[in-house]
Amino acid sequence: MKLHRPVVSVYTVPTDAPEADGTLAWDSTTMVIAEVTTGDETGTGWTYGPPAVGDFLRDHLAPLVEGRSALDIPSVHDAMCRSVRNAGRPGIAAGAISAVDIALWDLKARLLELPLARLLGVCRERVPVYGSGGFTTYHDTHLAAQLNGWVHGQHIPRVKIKIGESWGRAVPRDLARVHAARQVIGSEAELYVDANGAYTRKQAVRVGRALADHGVGWFEEPVSSDDLTGLRLVRDALVCDVTAGEYGYDLPYFARMIEAGSVDCLQIDATRCGGITEFLRAAALAQAHGLEVSTHCAPHAHAAAAASLPNIRHMEWFHDHVRIEDMFFDGALDPMGGTVRPLAGLGHGLTLRTDEVEEYRVG
Repeated sequence: MKLHRPVVSVYTVPTDAPEADGTLAWDSTTMVIAEVTTGDETGTGWTYGPPAVGDFLRDHLAPLVEGRSALDIPSVHDAMCRSVRNAGRPGIAAGAISAVDIALWDLKARLLELPLARLLGVCRERVPVYGSGGFTTYHDTHLAAQLNGWVHGQHIPRVKIKIGESWGRAVPRDLARVHAARQVIGSEAELYVDANGAYTRKQAVRVGRALADHGVGWFEEPVSSDDLTGLRLVRDALVCDVTAGEYGYDLPYFARMIEAGSVDCLQIDATRCGGITEFLRAAALAQAHGLEVSTHCAPHAHAAAAASLPNIRHMEWFHDHVRIEDMFFDGALDPMGGTVRPLAGLGHGLTLRTDEVEEYRVG
């Protein structure tokens, strides 16, 4: 079962409204898809990042993958990781490795005629999700409609909004939006916030104490995720959980974050960290230190692996990526009731709608 050279495609999809968080604004999202084939079976993986990820995958990784065993994923993964020593692992290279690795796991499960969750081994059949969006560019009506859709429409009992607007220079509006969100979702639903590293250390402490008045239980990246000491100081000062980890591109990153005592829950993104292979390793590392984990973005890339984890807290049901994955794939999951069940079909259960999404292809 030798692998053919991976096929790469790149798509850019405009957002459905202007979007921003505390430190970045955007009007489109780019998805890089890798398809790996052996015989008549194909596995599909993807990541989100610039088109350069696709170029790197096609030019650097694809020749390396070709001819290797479709069943020996650790061998292929290790070869890819070793090959990027001089290129640098974080960023573009890690995204490309991740897309191929996810495709390899999908392919292996299909070859064995199993759902990927069954191949990995199921710890739970349903994985909790939280609605994620609430961008700083949303006006109050738009924010309320999105939150209502999750909590009262789909009955997802936990939601997250963005704060830290303009690099932390709009704290009164941040807190007003948190107050408005609590009014919309009611007292029973969990409310989370994400500052995307916008605040300074003491500013984050002050904001965090005000957030407690609104029952916020999850404060994501109150300071830069590169400031491990700052994360720990904020964590020690607040009653809510402090979380980070989405910019982890390799296992040592997660080890440093855990050893520094920086987070209450470790976030892991399989489309960045090195695919499902490294995702499972990072989750095991967190469990060894008594931490739960939560997936970052790209929910359909994570669902099967999340179901295999004893220490999964929940998955991020991120507006941009849910919208794109619903558009691009047959077999998308239904979060009604606040959980998803990733056990239908073979592999990760998704089939790419190539013709339907051709208008978004770039390059």
